[in-house]
Amino acid sequence: MIQDPHFYAVIIGSEILNRRREDKHFDFLTKALKKRGFELFASFVIKDDVTLIENTYKLIKNDPQAMMFSFGGIGSTPDDLTRQLSSNIFGDAKLYRHAQFEKDIISRLQEQAYPHPIKMADLPKDAGLLFNPINNMSGFHLNKRFFFMPGFPEMAHPMINEILSKYTPTPIKSFTQTLIAQCAEGKLTHLMIDIPQEIELSSLPMINNGSPRVEFSLNSRNEKLMQRHFKMITDFLDASDIEYKRL
Repeated sequence: MIQDPHFYAVIIGSEILNRRREDKHFDFLTKALKKRGFELFASFVIKDDVTLIENTYKLIKNDPQAMMFSFGGIGSTPDDLTRQLSSNIFGDAKLYRHAQFEKDIISRLQEQAYPHPIKMADLPKDAGLLFNPINNMSGFHLNKRFFFMPGFPEMAHPMINEILSKYTPTPIKSFTQTLIAQCAEGKLTHLMIDIPQEIELSSLPMINNGSPRVEFSLNSRNEKLMQRHFKMITDFLDASDIEYKRL
């Protein structure tokens, strides 16, 4: 199990990009991760395109800390590319009939399992199944790191909860302090430069009734270090008579 995972989302579907359907995976996944103290490292919404999907998977595979949630394309129609492409990138480029999944498909569909639905049981080597509570047409995972789910939110979202429960580490607590200052972002830049890499910095400039504002936030697993640098900011604002509000 990866102790400090980089979580990736890959949402596959031309119908999302051309607005025939609205994506619901990003919102659900980010909220589910947040409940466990995690957040996404990156998210991609991509077309049903062989080269694009493979290149996206390659990028993620090259990250040794990657844990991926891939949505869509695991069915049995010609536009369902994910099963084969996942084997191309994460496996040996072959598909193997998964015995249990084959039984599940036949049990549910009987003679209608042939000739096409049964193909959903052809998965990359050593794939594990993810339970689908709607119709038992499973998702699958590779190496307990790369997870492939249906495009339907009703099916995929219970799988996300299963994944987070079984395959992710105990969340590591982090600490955050946030404020909104009534000044331009540039007023704080000289202090931001000295903030160490162990602290995640967020600076969001904005305009309110024509006046500049900045939302400033620090997050770190090292609470004392974060609080020390946050106090440097508030001390500067106090000394400069710049109004601010803690959030």
